[in-house]
Amino acid sequence: MQSINCGCKGVRSCLRCEALEPKQHLLQKNELTHDFTYDPVSKAAVGEEESGTQQSFTFSGILLWENFVSEDEERELITRMDQDVWRESQSGRRKQDFGPKVSFKKRRVCVGNFTGLPAMSRHLVDRMSKAPQLASFKPVEQCNLDYDPLRGSAIDPHLDDSWLWGEHLVTINLLSDTVLTMSLDRGWGDMDDGEVRVAVHSPRRSLIVLYGEARHRWKHGIHRRRVCSTFQELSEEFLKGGEQEKLGSELLDIYIKYIYISCLCFDM
Repeated sequence: MQSINCGCKGVRSCLRCEALEPKQHLLQKNELTHDFTYDPVSKAAVGEEESGTQQSFTFSGILLWENFVSEDEERELITRMDQDVWRESQSGRRKQDFGPKVSFKKRRVCVGNFTGLPAMSRHLVDRMSKAPQLASFKPVEQCNLDYDPLRGSAIDPHLDDSWLWGEHLVTINLLSDTVLTMSLDRGWGDMDDGEVRVAVHSPRRSLIVLYGEARHRWKHGIHRRRVCSTFQELSEEFLKGGEQEKLGSELLDIYIKYIYISCLCFDM
């Protein structure tokens, strides 16, 4: 394939590379799907079958914090991001990585040039800790992702790594509303056939946390939107008593220095 300035590899694609070489997996869809919408008040997935019968089931493992950042904070965050370099990534996205260098295939982690998260994130992490689920959250990786409809930006359903990254997957959604689609390839409960999908509506400037079954069992995919920041903590293997405790301690020491010692001018 000729160079078209995109970062897609394997089966992943964006509008740029699809124009030259359509990806066959995009044409394959499950014939039977069960679609639900997440209700943050009742914490249930609610849907309606073709017969008109309403179905629902408890959907645990999601925290939605609306208006996590203000309009002024959002504007400042985007300005700070755009002052840094965006790199082309897969599925039409652009990204900025702040974290250790990782080879998930070889299961290797190198601290490298990692010195902590961006200065602008300190206040955000501190605010996250006000939620009971995130009281002990210590992120050692931040990934800013730019989703642009003109590039066909999206991400297919997937499970995030759980060898290095811990229990909580935290994302801040910026610049537009979007939908986080949770899915199971096979049935759930009485729905023993077909794919089960739960649409989680994520308002602009909201924070969403996945944990428990929503983090480890249900795949998540992203519909087209503008920018998000995703934060990751360490898994138990890298904490006290784990096989990678020494490396984990080094990463957490960088985190602690970043949080408590660094002199910052960024004040939201």
